[in-house]
Amino acid sequence: MTERTLVQAVNAAMARAMAEDPAVLVVGEDVGTDGGVFRATEGLLGRFGPQRVIDTPLAEAGIAGLAVGLAAQGFRPVAEIQFTGFIYAALDQVVNHAARLRTRTRGRLTCPLVIRAPTGGGVRAPEHHSESPEAMFAHIPGLRVVVASSPARAFGLLLAAIRDPDPVLFLEPTRLYRAVREEVPDDAPPLPLDRAFVLREGTDATLVAWGGMVPEALAAAEALEKEDVSCEVIDLATLKPLDEETILASVARTGRLVVVQEAPLTAGFGAEVAARVAERGLMSLRAPVRRVTGWDTVMPLLRLEQRYIPSAARIAAAVRDAMAFA
Repeated sequence: MTERTLVQAVNAAMARAMAEDPAVLVVGEDVGTDGGVFRATEGLLGRFGPQRVIDTPLAEAGIAGLAVGLAAQGFRPVAEIQFTGFIYAALDQVVNHAARLRTRTRGRLTCPLVIRAPTGGGVRAPEHHSESPEAMFAHIPGLRVVVASSPARAFGLLLAAIRDPDPVLFLEPTRLYRAVREEVPDDAPPLPLDRAFVLREGTDATLVAWGGMVPEALAAAEALEKEDVSCEVIDLATLKPLDEETILASVARTGRLVVVQEAPLTAGFGAEVAARVAERGLMSLRAPVRRVTGWDTVMPLLRLEQRYIPSAARIAAAVRDAMAFA
C-alpha cells in the first residue's frame, strides 16, 4: 500500500495508464522537463520519453486543438491546462470539436481525450488562478465533467476518464493537491464515472458538494453531530452526467438539502442540483433547499480569499437554518 497526496495520485494514474496503453500521451505547458506547474507529471518524461510526454507552447487553444486531433487519430491524450483561469482560450476546441466529434461523424470518430486542470482557490494565487468554472463546462453536451476530492478518488476517476471513449474535463482542486495523504495502491481499480459517492450517512440533512468543498462539508457534518444533527454527505464527483438517483434517495431519507459550491452563486451547478430535486423530489423536502456558495464577484486576492470560499461554519449555519423548519 502506498500513501499519496492528491497530486501524487494523479501522477500515478497517468503513469499506470501510459504503461498499460501506448496510445496514452501527455501534452501541455511544462509537462515534460519541469513536470508540470504542480509537478503532476513529474517523472513521466524520463519514463516514457519525449514522444509521449510533449511540452507545448503557451497556447491553450493549441493544446486543446492538438489533443482533439490526436484523439481523432486513435490516441488518448491527457492535456494539462495549468489553471482553469487559462482554459477559456480552449473553449472553441472543446465546444465545437471535442464535444461534437461523435455526433458530427455519426459515430465514425470519437474523441477520447482528457483535459486536466487545477481548479478553485485556497492557495492565495493571483487573479485567473482560482477559477471554478465547472457549471460552464457542464452545460456543454457531449462533455463529461469530473471533479476530484481525495487522492483515492482522483486516482480511480482519472483512470476511468482516460479509458472513456468521449472527452472528459477532469478538475483537480488546487487546495487539496497536498492537503492530505491516503492509501492509493498502484493496482487500485478505476472508479465508476457518472456516480456520486455517499461519504457519510445521515438522517437529518443531505449535504451535496464536490471538489474542494467536500472536506468542508464533512467538517460541517462532524461539527453538527455534536448538536445531535445527523448529516449525510455526498461527493458528486461526476457533475455531468449527474447521478440524480443517489441525491434523490438521500433527500428522501433526510428531507433537507444543502448544496455547497465554491463557484459564485448565480447560475452555478448547485442550482442544477436544486432544480433536479425540485422536479423529482419535491414531496420529500421538509425545508427549502439551501445553497452555500462563493459570492458573485471575481475571487478576491490574498487575505480576503478565505472570506469568499464557503467554510464549514457557513455550511453548518445553512443546515441549522434548514432544521428550523418543521
